[in-house]
Amino acid sequence: MQLLIVIRILGILLMVFGLTFIPPWLVGWVMGDDNLTPFTLSFVISVTLGGVLWLLTRNYRREMKLRDGLLIVVSFWVVLGLIGSTPIYLQPELGLSFSQAVFESVSGITTTGATVITGLDELPRSLLFYRQQLQWLGGLGIIVLVVAFLPLLGVGGMQLYKGEMTGPIKDSRLSGRISETAKVLWLVYTGITVLCALVYKIEGMTWFDAVSHAFTTVATGGFSTHDASFGYFQNPTMEVTAMIFMILGALPMALHFIALRHGSLRAYWRSAEVRFFVGWLTAVAVMVVAFFLANWPEGSWVDTVRLNLFNLVSFATTTGYTATDHTAYGPFLMLLLVMTTVIGGCAGSTTGGMKSVRVMLLARQGIHEVRRLIHPHAVFVIRLGGRPLDPGVISAVWAFFAAWMFTFLFFFFAMLFTGMDIESALGAVLATLANLGPGIGSVTSNFAAESESVLWLGMAAMILGRLEIFTVLAILLPMFWRR
Repeated sequence: MQLLIVIRILGILLMVFGLTFIPPWLVGWVMGDDNLTPFTLSFVISVTLGGVLWLLTRNYRREMKLRDGLLIVVSFWVVLGLIGSTPIYLQPELGLSFSQAVFESVSGITTTGATVITGLDELPRSLLFYRQQLQWLGGLGIIVLVVAFLPLLGVGGMQLYKGEMTGPIKDSRLSGRISETAKVLWLVYTGITVLCALVYKIEGMTWFDAVSHAFTTVATGGFSTHDASFGYFQNPTMEVTAMIFMILGALPMALHFIALRHGSLRAYWRSAEVRFFVGWLTAVAVMVVAFFLANWPEGSWVDTVRLNLFNLVSFATTTGYTATDHTAYGPFLMLLLVMTTVIGGCAGSTTGGMKSVRVMLLARQGIHEVRRLIHPHAVFVIRLGGRPLDPGVISAVWAFFAAWMFTFLFFFFAMLFTGMDIESALGAVLATLANLGPGIGSVTSNFAAESESVLWLGMAAMILGRLEIFTVLAILLPMFWRR
């Protein structure tokens, strides 16, 4: 373990993150916000702290090891949650406790979308923009952004990239150099966001709402500038646009680049994971329509179906926008929507959950086990993209599934221990561990009334979910700290 290189990179990351306080300051200045001091102080704190850490260790130059990268990633997400809470905590209009401010920050940067803030429509535009920007930075990962420029600083980025990216296969890249891959991913991510903002503006949003919601649509984060979330707009065209871009955010960013480079959509269909994701999403959509056909045979139910299909796409991509109350149509639909978040989108996307590729591989492995009962001596090989998968990948997928379920149970019982009822505890864990945002029970719309114990448990679950559990668990093992 090389703690000096960990401190050095943390310093660089904090200085870079400090620059992100400038855009909301400018937005507030342009839109006439009265108090921009919280962003000024946050900028000074982040850049100064990062600068001191870097200056103290700038002469320490060693090759970064995997353990260093894992510790940097976990440490940065924890520190980021704390530093990111500064402008929220210092906002006099909010009056939030320290725990609530950190919860809001962690929820933003992990693209969870759970909130403790109400009265969004009346808040300063600088603060609203900052919340949206937090989710956009966390969507693809600010560390991946920094990796794109680390060669200029004399630091290799592969270990950081592995710790940050999601999915069971971490070594896939678009270029021979990991920094070039990171640049390509961020260019694609930015391009989709710009396109989304332009379409929103054409459809009638203000520039502020268009940019703000483009940030959290493509990042599949779910923060909104309005208490009513996406239901504020009451615009079917905007809802369709949001669904399209949420699905784009749920697909691998690398596939978007490949499709653009070849000028063909075949890249999407060739991906077994994308076919699986679209397939199960379509199947659940049919179930939603059938549910309303069976239970609302008369009257005007078309709008109700439309709004709930919007909620389905939002939940399945772990975005967390709501166009209508997802708990208002009975337990079947409520649990169906919430449970889709457990599967989540594709690996290498901005979504939470287990990721569709893992669920697909688990299903294929289960089918092979049934076939093996019929043909005990046959050899069955699981393939992905036409190539046989290493058995180690399948083992890792099963290990992740077990770890995810044990983590879920741990937080579920921990939430119950704090005094939450069963429904609310279930909703709180699904909302945080799957990086969804809205839950069920007392956390249907927000966490404003929850105890500090629930908030800190939720923060831990959000970070574990965003970093896919193993990255965090690794640094908790005694062997991690041995030479």
